[in-house]
Amino acid sequence: MEEPENGKNLRLQLFLARAGAASRRASEQLILDGRVSVNGERVTVLGTKVSPEDTVCLDGRRLFLEDRKHYLVLNKPPLYICSSYDPEGRRLARELLPADIQERLYNVGRLDYRSSGLILFTNDGEFAARISHPSRGIEKEYLVDSTVPVPDTVLDQFRRGVEIEGETYRCLDIERLGRKSLRIVLIEGKNREIRRVFSHFHLHPERLHRIRIGPVHIGTLQEGESRRLTGAEINELME
Repeated sequence: MEEPENGKNLRLQLFLARAGAASRRASEQLILDGRVSVNGERVTVLGTKVSPEDTVCLDGRRLFLEDRKHYLVLNKPPLYICSSYDPEGRRLARELLPADIQERLYNVGRLDYRSSGLILFTNDGEFAARISHPSRGIEKEYLVDSTVPVPDTVLDQFRRGVEIEGETYRCLDIERLGRKSLRIVLIEGKNREIRRVFSHFHLHPERLHRIRIGPVHIGTLQEGESRRLTGAEINELME
């Protein structure tokens, strides 16, 4: 049975997602890690039901269901981390978002520390869960500059599929832009996919820059800048 939209008797992980703490999947991990309490008691059981009258806290900070939903895209510079916090004290991508947004936003998917380009932020856990599910097959397009020339065999094998430690990595499209430069389109979104494939062929990306996520293009968005998604972009991502 679908859970009511008025917030009554929500599963705890869904409450966290609707409160903007994290995506639903990430919220499940927060619960399992013992970081969530309900009415002062730590809860580690998935599926626990709560209501808006309950006091739900993450790391001791109370969470509230949010009515305002935000959908932003950021052009992340290199050397920023996609996380809500970092024990090493590295700069967080979320700190580049507009300061006037009071709700807590989190990134949908990731770009690693050295990579740059488009990353989505929202406080809508259902939106995040839907567009990040592997079955959606949302395209992600990258520009990659190698430190050395890239052999044609790398392009051919990446198209057909490269097996690395039992995992197959296959791009949707790959195009040579120069001796050291490629345009690559992925749909599976496996962790550090391009870097793993490059490393397999003893190559190193000097620059890895994402320029598109589905219908969302980088356009004229400068490094460190963000903008709100248009209604058309949100609808197309959700379709």
